[in-house]
Amino acid sequence: MSWFVGVGMYVVIWWITIFAVLPWGVKPTAEDDLGHAAGAPANPLLLRKAAITTVVAGVVWLIVYWAVNADIINFRS
Repeated sequence: MSWFVGVGMYVVIWWITIFAVLPWGVKPTAEDDLGHAAGAPANPLLLRKAAITTVVAGVVWLIVYWAVNADIINFRS
């Protein structure tokens, strides 16, 4: 696997993971909170979720990298 394919694969895995992690721990805002949309989270914790996403995507990427190098997954055939 070339570095370009590896980086592209990590980016795709990261985005798939962020959409899986975003709903974790979401609590809606209070009903009387003016200026917020009804479905907006009270405290989205985006930095924590980005950190979790980076770690999880890194682990998944390492597993995929290992599987490609061990010829368990072959993109050429």
